[in-house]
Amino acid sequence: MIRKLTKRGFTLIELMIVVAIIGILAAIAIPNFIRFQARSKQSEAKSNLKSFFTAERSFFQEKDKYSELTKDVGFTPERGNRYYYAVSTATIDPRTAVTTGTATNYTAISVDTFKYTSAVSTPTIVTITPSFASTGGTNPGNPGLAGTCPDCNISAYAAGNVDNETGGIDTWFIATKDATITAVCGNSDTAAVAGTPFNTYNDVNCGD
Repeated sequence: MIRKLTKRGFTLIELMIVVAIIGILAAIAIPNFIRFQARSKQSEAKSNLKSFFTAERSFFQEKDKYSELTKDVGFTPERGNRYYYAVSTATIDPRTAVTTGTATNYTAISVDTFKYTSAVSTPTIVTITPSFASTGGTNPGNPGLAGTCPDCNISAYAAGNVDNETGGIDTWFIATKDATITAVCGNSDTAAVAGTPFNTYNDVNCGD
């Protein structure tokens, strides 16, 4: 006797179970992917702040002082920057068009809003109060000018929105002297070693 084979499909319950499993996996994977993507964007700030430190050290070797002027020390991050870089907020290089500004007294560089048209050009920096190591008895928080070096220091910030949330701005700090810092959120470390970017507000972990 020959048995007739019958085709059997998935039942509704089986399909619902598969859909539920896919939904659970997506709920786990998508947030992790977003955090991973945001962390990869943070590499820009760390790399450029290290370049700032190197540029300032080289300038110091030649001039015996530091300078807040980004073009003086040769600190010019590549276009397409997601972060706002500031030594001070006195004069900002506006990256809003095909070419950058032509002035020579810039002390900060805006987010490249020519590429990221919806981004804020100068996001709010999450400020901290670093306590600098000093050989002269006072905190050398300012660039070295006449009469203040060798116990002088210069620092800079990088700030950017890396995950499209409004709860906070990812902020990094770097200085030419060691400092002790209490971060606002997302970093339990307190030692900000000279030349090493220090995360004062980690938007990946602390956003809304």
